[in-house]
Amino acid sequence: MDREQREQREQRFGVPADQPSHPKGRGELVSAHLDFAREHRKGIPEVIFAEVKTDDQVMAIVRSFLDHNGHAVVSRLRERTAKRLLREFPGLVDWRQEGRAASVHAPGYVRPSTGGRIGVLTAGTSDVPVAEEARLIAEEMGCEVATLYDVGVAGLHRLLDPLRALVASEISALVVCAGMDGALPSVVTGLVPVPVIGVPTSIGYGVGGKGRAALLAMLQTCAPGLTVVNIDNGIGAGATAALIANRIAAARETE
Repeated sequence: MDREQREQREQRFGVPADQPSHPKGRGELVSAHLDFAREHRKGIPEVIFAEVKTDDQVMAIVRSFLDHNGHAVVSRLRERTAKRLLREFPGLVDWRQEGRAASVHAPGYVRPSTGGRIGVLTAGTSDVPVAEEARLIAEEMGCEVATLYDVGVAGLHRLLDPLRALVASEISALVVCAGMDGALPSVVTGLVPVPVIGVPTSIGYGVGGKGRAALLAMLQTCAPGLTVVNIDNGIGAGATAALIANRIAAARETE
């Protein structure tokens, strides 16, 4: 990295990209080395995993990201933590309650619009929380996201016409979330000409419950073009789909 590039990064992110940041909580340092440059380097913002952090830690880290990058993405929010976010950052929080996720935008921040477009599907309503996680991260990465929920193989007639319309809208990738037997991603992959990212969800019971049967079924698919992430990994699936869509959108702009 030359001097000019380093100065540009320092101006954009507030601290050098290779310098760790230690956000301050209430009276003490929070044990976190924040990667403010990840979004610039990777195209994917760092996501604050809130489930096992204290509320003070989450608030301090969010505040640091707002100061440096203008926005913050938080996943696996406890309801009390989400409510505190709403109090401390009034009017700045996009809380996806069903997905236990939120984005927080500094005053004046505008989400990018890359021209990328993806679709997010679920087999059942119970899979929607994971799908909403995927939708949020893709939108924060500048994509337009179309959703198609509760179209699983137990009633396959619900899928075909809406899926046909979705593909006709020039999406570049699909995220498909399914629990139980995890069959929907394979079905969709056999029907569409775009990459499909399967997300096994921890919805199910019996010998293959908690997503194990769904994960194995997706990994064992006979439909080429299906890529699989870990159980309940909506963030990973949404980010990957958005990367694909954004690269395609950027290539179209240069044509």
